[in-house]
Order: sequence, then structure tokens, then C-alpha cells
Amino acid sequence: MNVLLIKDLQKKYDDRVLFEKVNVAIHRGERVGIVGRNGAGKTTLAKILIGDDKPDKGSCEVRGSIGYLRQSTDHEPVKNEDTRDHYSFLRKREKELGLSRDLKEGNLNKLSGGERLKLSLAQVSLTNPDLLILDEPTNHLDSIGVQWLIRELENYKGAVLVISHDRYFLDQTVHRILEIESGELHEFSGNYSAYRHEKKRRYEEQLHRYHVQEKEKKRIEEQLAGLTNWSDQAHRQSTKQEGYKEHYRMKAKKMDAQVKSKRKRLEKQLQKSGVNEPSKESGVRFQFESENSRGKRIFEAINVSKQYDKRWLFKGSSFYIKHGERVGMVGENGCGKTTFLRMILGEEEVSEGEIWKSPMLRIGYLSQDVHNLASHQTALQSLEVETRDEVFRAKSILASMGMERSRVNVPIQELSLGERTKVKMTRLLMNKYDVLILDEPTNHLDLSSREQLEDTLQHFKGTLLVVSHDHYFMDKICERLLVFKNQNVNRLEMSLSELREKEKSTSSFSQQIGEKKMLLDNEISALISEISLLMAGDPRIAELDKRLNDLFKEKRAL
Repeated sequence: MNVLLIKDLQKKYDDRVLFEKVNVAIHRGERVGIVGRNGAGKTTLAKILIGDDKPDKGSCEVRGSIGYLRQSTDHEPVKNEDTRDHYSFLRKREKELGLSRDLKEGNLNKLSGGERLKLSLAQVSLTNPDLLILDEPTNHLDSIGVQWLIRELENYKGAVLVISHDRYFLDQTVHRILEIESGELHEFSGNYSAYRHEKKRRYEEQLHRYHVQEKEKKRIEEQLAGLTNWSDQAHRQSTKQEGYKEHYRMKAKKMDAQVKSKRKRLEKQLQKSGVNEPSKESGVRFQFESENSRGKRIFEAINVSKQYDKRWLFKGSSFYIKHGERVGMVGENGCGKTTFLRMILGEEEVSEGEIWKSPMLRIGYLSQDVHNLASHQTALQSLEVETRDEVFRAKSILASMGMERSRVNVPIQELSLGERTKVKMTRLLMNKYDVLILDEPTNHLDLSSREQLEDTLQHFKGTLLVVSHDHYFMDKICERLLVFKNQNVNRLEMSLSELREKEKSTSSFSQQIGEKKMLLDNEISALISEISLLMAGDPRIAELDKRLNDLFKEKRAL
């Protein structure tokens, strides 16, 4: 049964077509991902579905109820009427969600961005809608939250529509991809990886057909040029040779008719089955510059501790970061990653210990907050560019990141969250830094921008300190980790995938140990019961007692 039926949907803003003639049917139980560049119209489509916006043409029919997780939950307060349900839900699933702090009904509005997102997810899931629309659901979510959401969607009975740039999450959850590109909607079967493979195949196939068509078109044009040349000669001969004027005039007319007929057939064929040149994904050209004149160790934490009220984020942690290293920071929401970054930047005090950093170090910081730009300013005004060269460079960088020229002079408040992220990224790109601190840099960025950013960061010669919940991004960029866990920070010489594999292996081993202990405990209990039933002096007691001691030794060894 169709849960959602979209017919001939069209939406424009001024003269800009977001999408037109969109036709989609989503069935009960389907998992569908929506992808596309920033500003392509993904969130607008979601708003049309829930009734917050109206299409210019077409219709959307939803059979049943809709649950909608909005794109950004950073500044959404918890509604008082929902607090009791939220609180009950969170208390029951606190460990599964990875909410480490002591939850109280009065403190729910003090949650971090990731914890607030989990709260919003809880609110949506409580309604158990027939169609669940998730707009960037993994932004700010830690790995525990992402895995929890993946499991929730596996067990969810309704249809799910996911707007996301998180490749790992899409690979794990969806079975169909809808891509919004240049005002059109294209369908692909499978998850994100299958979509990328099929998109490449379609591009290469269309490019081949286009080249074959252009080659044939060129051949026909050359024939037409030859016929036209013969016709011109015949016209000239008809004016020169007496007695043959009519002959050459008829010959010229015949040539003209052939040219006209052949050109008409060519135009008709191109109109009927012509192949357009496929549009190649525009390359987003990030180009970081860095000074390369620092010593080996540029940061060092010595017995560092941080406390808020009576709660310790981490205690007595010591580690270092060298010049040129690419270090990822991982840990549950609320464990202190962003706080630690603020301590490095001098915006937070250390409770105990010391953080040393190389003097004269130039640090570029990309925060995860996209709401801290002056809303009334345009992108260029926000970047504070003055000279002609600075304005040209800023415009070039914004254009290379996929921002349309007309959007450069639009107030920040009218830009999408992805476009705001690109404005903040441009600010980094226009300066030379020794260290780049990137706090959730891929949040709100479209897929092509994420992939190009990965490639560009590979060439950055300075030091990278990255907080991200984008599994693929972290794997490609960071070869070392700072792991925030159990109120401690540890440096590990491994990638995120290697850490996850190690944790999985450890968890599996622990499960095996637990099962073995349970079997030993059962056998120990059975032996004790058997011994208690025997009379004193029974020769079997010594045998059973020996076996019992062996079991205790085996248990202690485990």
C-alpha cells in the first residue's frame, strides 16, 4: 500500500526551479533516502509533505500520520507538555542512547546538541507515525546514537524518508535513493554505495551515446556543407552560361531541397531521440594553505581535568599532538570533546592540570554552530572582505563550493544550513593556518562537498584536529584518535574502523567469557548441591571436592 503518493509536483522560488514534474510513490515499510546538493530543495520537499509549505503545482497524498525530525535541533526548547513522556522514555533507554549525564526533568533543556537530537528522535518515535521523515538525523549524533537509530529503523514498521549526507548511515538504512538534481528527480535502487556506482554507470553510458550522436551529427553537417557548396556553385553557373541557365537553376533548386530535407530530418531526429551532454558533478575546489615552520609537538595535555558543577568530564588525562598529524576525537555526546576544543582555544579554563601549546601557533576553528553568523548580513559582508582581490577570491571560493552567484548577496538568514557552513568554511580558506580545528565540518554539507573536502584535507600540510560523527569522513582523514571514555582521554594509534573492529572483537570475547562463567557457575552450584546430599565419609566427596576446586580455579582464571 502506498503511504505517500506525489504527482507532478513543482516548486519555484522567484525564477529558480527547485523541482518540477516530480512523481514518487513510497510504500509501507520502505526505506528511502533523498540526496542532492545544498539548496537543491530536499528540505523544501519535506516541508511540503508536512504542510509547512505549498507546491506551485501538483499534489502530495499522505495516507496516515507523519512524524518529522527537523534539520537542526540546536535551538529548539523542550516542550513542557512533552517533558514527562520524554523523561520516561529517556530513563528507560538512557544507556542504549548513550546519555551519560544524570537526567532530571528540570535539566532537559541543558542537554548538549547531540543529546537534544536524541530527545527529538525520542519525541518523533513516541508517536509511531505511518511515514517518518528524518532531515539530517545523524548530525551531532555519536556512534552509540547512530547505531541506536539504525536498530530503531530496522524494527520500525512504517515507511521512512531520510534526507541525509551521511554515507555510512544511508548505506546501513535505505534501499532506494531519490536524487534531486537540476530540478529533476532521479530514482536509484539500493543504498548509497549502489547509487554512486549506478550514477557513474549512467553518466558514462550517456556520455558514450552523446559522443556517438555528435560524431554522426558532424558527419551529416559535413554532407550538408558539401551540398550547400554544390548548390552555391549551381546558382553561380546559372547566371553565367547562356543556354544552360535553366539547367543550373533546376540543379541548384534540387540541391537546396536536399539540404533542407536532410537538415529537417536531422533536427527531427535530435528532437525525438537526441542525447544531451551529461552534466558532470561540479568539483568543489577547496584549497587550504598552511605555514610549515613549527616544531614536532604543538599540543600537550598534562594531567588535565575538567569539571562542571560536580560532574567530571575527564580527569588526569595526558597526551600530545604533533605537527602534521591528523587526529580524530571520538566519544559519546556530552563527554567533553567540544569543551576540550574550547580549552585549546583559550575559551574555557582547565579545572586541573595544564594544556601547553606551541607559541605563535595560528589556529583556524570551524565550530558546529551555523547560527552564529549575523543573520542580516550577506555572505560577503560576513566575510569582511574589502579589497577587489579579496572580494574576487571570496566569490571564487563560494562558487567552487557550489553556491550560486545570486546567493552571495542574499542575507544569511535566507541561506540553507549547508550554505551557511560553506560561508564559514570560506573564512578558513582565506587564511593561512598551522592548525585546523574542525568541529563537525561535514554537518549540512552535500555529498559532493564532503567528498571534495576529504580529498583536499589530504593535501593540507598542517595539523588537523577533527570532531565528526561521519564514519567515512573520519576513516579517510584521521589516522590517530583521541578517545573520550569513562572520564578519561586516551591517544590511540589507529583509525576509527580499526577501533570499532577492536571494540567489536572485545565485546564478542567478553560475551564468550560471560557465557563460559555462567556455565561454570551452573556446574559449581550443581556440585555443591550434590556434595551437600552425601553422608560424611562418602568416598565420592573427595572426588567431587577436587572437581569443585578445579572449577573455582578455572573461574578465577577467566
